[in-house]
Amino acid sequence: MPIIYMNIMLAFLISLLGMLIYRSHLMSSLLCLEGMMLSLFIMSTLMALNMHFPLANIVPIALLVFAACEAAVGLALLVSISNTYGLDYIHNLNLLQC
Repeated sequence: MPIIYMNIMLAFLISLLGMLIYRSHLMSSLLCLEGMMLSLFIMSTLMALNMHFPLANIVPIALLVFAACEAAVGLALLVSISNTYGLDYIHNLNLLQC
């Protein structure tokens, strides 16, 4: 396995570890999720370039579309929660309250 693939997998695992450690703050979780999506995008792009299959080039573009949608929804949720509660600490939120 080439060193570039190991570096990208390591970046994904570090982002996943950060997601598990900092899951109580929404902003940190969103940043770790973006790191995971970036490493998945780079990995899928490298694999699409190595496959030499014309339809494989669609996968990184579709992944970018989903990453952009995820970022927009996450940012909207962060703004909504911070305006309502004043902080992004998830454990203090009571989402069942009307």
